[in-house]
Amino acid sequence: MTPAPRFPRHPLCLAIALLGASPLALAESTQDLDTLEITAERLAADRVVDEADIERHQANDLRDTFAGQPEVAVGGGIGIAQKVYVRGLEDTQLNVSIDGATQAGTLFHHSGRLAVDPELLKRVEVDTGAGRATAGAGALGGAIRFVTKDPEDLLRDGERLGALINLGSFSNGEGYRASTTLFGRFTDDWSGMVSLRQSDQDEYEDGDGNRIDGTDATQELGLFKLVGRLGGGQTLRLSHEIRTDEGTRPQRPQWAISGFNSLYQLDGRRETTTLNYGLAPADTPWLDLDLTLYHNESEIEQNVVDRWGRYFGFTRSTGGDLRNTSRLGAHTLTYGVDHRRDRVNAGGEDDPRAEQESGRVTGVYVQDDYQITEDLLLSAGLRYDHYRLTDANDQRFREEAVSPNANLRWQALDGLTLHAGYAEAFRGPSTRDTFKIDRAQNAPGLRGETARNTEVGFDYVLGDLTLAGEVYRSTIEDAVADRLFGPTIYDNIGDLESDGYRLEARYQWGALHAGLGFHHNDATLDGDPLTVYEHNLMGNTIGDTWVADLSYQWSPSLEFGWRGRFVEGIDGLETSVGRIDKPGYGVHDVFVHWLPTDNEDLRLTLAVHNLTDRQYLDHASNADFQHIPGYEGVVGLPEPGRDVRLGLVMRF
Repeated sequence: MTPAPRFPRHPLCLAIALLGASPLALAESTQDLDTLEITAERLAADRVVDEADIERHQANDLRDTFAGQPEVAVGGGIGIAQKVYVRGLEDTQLNVSIDGATQAGTLFHHSGRLAVDPELLKRVEVDTGAGRATAGAGALGGAIRFVTKDPEDLLRDGERLGALINLGSFSNGEGYRASTTLFGRFTDDWSGMVSLRQSDQDEYEDGDGNRIDGTDATQELGLFKLVGRLGGGQTLRLSHEIRTDEGTRPQRPQWAISGFNSLYQLDGRRETTTLNYGLAPADTPWLDLDLTLYHNESEIEQNVVDRWGRYFGFTRSTGGDLRNTSRLGAHTLTYGVDHRRDRVNAGGEDDPRAEQESGRVTGVYVQDDYQITEDLLLSAGLRYDHYRLTDANDQRFREEAVSPNANLRWQALDGLTLHAGYAEAFRGPSTRDTFKIDRAQNAPGLRGETARNTEVGFDYVLGDLTLAGEVYRSTIEDAVADRLFGPTIYDNIGDLESDGYRLEARYQWGALHAGLGFHHNDATLDGDPLTVYEHNLMGNTIGDTWVADLSYQWSPSLEFGWRGRFVEGIDGLETSVGRIDKPGYGVHDVFVHWLPTDNEDLRLTLAVHNLTDRQYLDHASNADFQHIPGYEGVVGLPEPGRDVRLGLVMRF
């Protein structure tokens, strides 16, 4: 979770050195704002995107899901190319999981690696920066945890069987989505659900009305989940999910079409099986056991018909996490072990799995939340990780390290909480991009990466007003990448640094809710600003970001609201091939959420994304290098223009 004092170089940071962010205080707009408890439970996550926010804005991809989070940026245009950046660091630097199943490995450096369906999400938890020992192995820049809905989230009291039909349309790209979810109780203790979803969208238009070739997509998803209450505090969850994405895309899908970046068929698939078991007997404070076992496979296929033909990439991860939480007086102690095996393959049509790398990591961890007094909470922990890798050239690597963390939260005054923390995280040599393993090598002396994260901040609650902020500094020492110019050799190329601060205010006045957030970040490698083109799979430079929102609950059955995301421009950004500019932009989204029957049996949602039809290139996408001689065509895809979305949910 949150670590210790970092001191960014931006002059405003010193003026707000006490400003820090609470993990959950800003995630719940309807919370009781009269008191601010300092408890271990408040350390669950730094940021939370909930189901209601996803529904209001008719989120269809990662960009929509994280649009309200100033510290998170998503670029790439089309879904299969979208990459997530947290505090300027790419999601490859984070530990990402779906219902506890780690999404490890990278299929193709020009595409995104995360494939989720927002419609089935219960919430998304984001840890910003290296933090708690429970965050998992390799959480250098933090963690993202996607949590899907259970059948019990859909079933009402006493209900045995139900169904949801969810229909949606998109004006931009003339697309649609349709899903059917069946859920029910087999007995008082067992429930299950099956969800099938399909969406189809043609090429979208940008803000200037230009149709962007290569942005069409057909997606299908199937999810099965079984939940059992076994008695004695036992809970069992078994889920299986299959998601596919098909379309004709640029060979490098994160770049615009050009003479060297033609359209080809590019298809992706993810299949995840997860078993979760919990044991928490009543009146047994020392036993709260959680076991997660998972198997995750992802693949990508690109058919470059006029060159080398079909080429395949595969990643596979199998692992588990066994942990127990013991509440012993003033201590809440969580301890456990996690283990994961990774394998990546790649090859042409004759032998799709010709190339192979395999790795494994085993971690042991402990985290103690010590309630020293009613107003003072100390969280401290350690994790030990041991990595092993056998690469495609039969080189073998072994690395191990211990990563400590400590965080102090103090309610200094009534309503005012200060926090400060420090944390480390370690990642040893691991499997790499599948589309490079046939030609890439690891340097013989390759070392592991160590992240150090320091931050200080505050939360303040005064009646209906909530204020929060934080200042942070993160470094990743011995960052691993293959340099842009030269042979494809993965080596320790320098130190990544992410400095910044965040401010946030929220106000609840009767039925009116208002929020304003700001995030400033400097992300560099040995002092040079990060760009997607030069530092792919590492990070990106994002302009100062403001996120504002207003919503009004007109009646119990009618709510409407607005959200704006404003990114300040960057001029003369230095790169190794010349200076580039990143123009600023502001994007407005609005929604109306209506229950015509005054209950959840029928829901209508109208959402308009990019209301003013703004033409822009997201700062999280590949920047425009085309003015530099020899770099014509090196530019990301513009984001979609105005998109009117209508959603209809019928419950039976």
